[in-house]
Amino acid sequence: MAMEEKHNQPKNSPIRRREFFKLCGSVVAGGSILAVAGGLAPKLGSKEEDLFWQIDPTVCTQCGRCETHCVLPVSAVKCIHAHRVCGYCDLCGGYYRTNVKELNTAAENLMCPTGAIQRKFVEDPYFEYMIDEELCNGCGKCVKGCSSFGNGSLYLQIKQDLCLNCNECKISTVCPSGAITRVPYATAYKLKE
Repeated sequence: MAMEEKHNQPKNSPIRRREFFKLCGSVVAGGSILAVAGGLAPKLGSKEEDLFWQIDPTVCTQCGRCETHCVLPVSAVKCIHAHRVCGYCDLCGGYYRTNVKELNTAAENLMCPTGAIQRKFVEDPYFEYMIDEELCNGCGKCVKGCSSFGNGSLYLQIKQDLCLNCNECKISTVCPSGAITRVPYATAYKLKE
């Protein structure tokens, strides 16, 4: 029966309570949990510890839920810039809002509400765009602008050094496109090429 249940679960489903206790080597006695030898951390070498939550940039719709639904005070989702894809445009759809009156760096003209996108002049008419990860809140506004009016070199990704790798990612439960799934560590950062 347990084997049938395991095969019926979705590929990227979170660990279920019963599976968690099997991994931990815990014993339930009289309604309370007794941890054996290894504590309540999954055993080394288990399949679950090698999986990480990640966003598939080809499926992401920049809905804004990454910013608001992460369990962390500031989301572990950050904007990533694929420099090889970027056109280094003067009029960047991810940097400037649409229909600005003047092309200047005044806050009301910029797409990013936190000022996380830094722009540096390269040569006329090219600019280099860098993301200040500490300022980025994962809202996806720049990504949406870059995808709509540019070549899509900006995209969202979950930073593994910030992510708590929750048993069930709160953002993934509300993601309308299903872009957030658990992937093996070897493919933890899906890059945009």
